[in-house]
Amino acid sequence: MAPDRRKMIVEAATKSFSLFGYKATTMDQVARLANVGKGTIYTFFKNKEELFEEIISTLVKEMIAEAEAVIQPGLPITENVHRGLFRILEFRSKHQLMIKLVQEEAEMGTLAVSEMLRHVEDEIIAYLKNKLDTAISKGSIPSMDTELTSFLLLKMYIALIFDWEKNHEPLSSDQIAQIMKVFLLRKLPN
Repeated sequence: MAPDRRKMIVEAATKSFSLFGYKATTMDQVARLANVGKGTIYTFFKNKEELFEEIISTLVKEMIAEAEAVIQPGLPITENVHRGLFRILEFRSKHQLMIKLVQEEAEMGTLAVSEMLRHVEDEIIAYLKNKLDTAISKGSIPSMDTELTSFLLLKMYIALIFDWEKNHEPLSSDQIAQIMKVFLLRKLPN
């Protein structure tokens, strides 16, 4: 059976981006890691940006799958939102590529990385918005600006999980859930 060259290229690029970052990754490196000629990469991807987009798209799908895995239909929306967001951000904090991209954005401000991280955030917000819209349509929660609420939820979770830990002991999942219920989710019925 012939190797799936496209898959090998994506895996090699993911490894290279994870190790060296976006800016330092070259198509030559990807070709060497994938054990293919550089021209083979261009039969599947126009350029490094398109290859990067493919990888990030897959990463977003993995994040959403992580969230879906912990959501339970019988639980209150507040609990499911907490479970899903916490899992997404936990995935993000442990995924080598995400770690490297966040580091590269902070240290170098690489535009392509900033745009892709923004895309990831937008996808998470859209996912949350969809969950809240569904809950509203079922009458589970009152009508609200679901996009703004989703944005605030994501930003608060990021602050509580990543920013707080810079100068304090990390908060547990239960502590974060309690804080979120007090500050934002208390408006939503359990």
